Amino acid sequence: MEQVGKFKLYSSEEVLDKHFGKVGTPRRDEFEKSVAASVHAYEIGEAIKKARLQQNLTQEELGERIGVQRAQISRLEKGYSISIPTMSRVFKALGVATATLDLGTVGKIALW
Repeated sequence: MEQVGKFKLYSSEEVLDKHFGKVGTPRRDEFEKSVAASVHAYEIGEAIKKARLQQNLTQEELGERIGVQRAQISRLEKGYSISIPTMSRVFKALGVATATLDLGTVGKIALW
């Protein structure tokens, strides 16, 4: 904590420690995992959006290709409701023929 005039300034680490516990505690670990999962879902959504825009497709047009409403495409692009089967349908509709999942030391597997 740093005092600046009459204000107290806390680092993000201090705030996280106070609300979720120190690094390595179960609550903090669960929070960190949740944040990482959200970031990955967001990145997948951004990839969907980028591929759609490169093809000059609207969300509605992409939705028609895979049989869902525009609102579902919007949710996917925001990182919500993303499952591997849904990703497969969307990326195949966008012309992405193959995808692999890198599992580190376990190896890579083909998703489609």
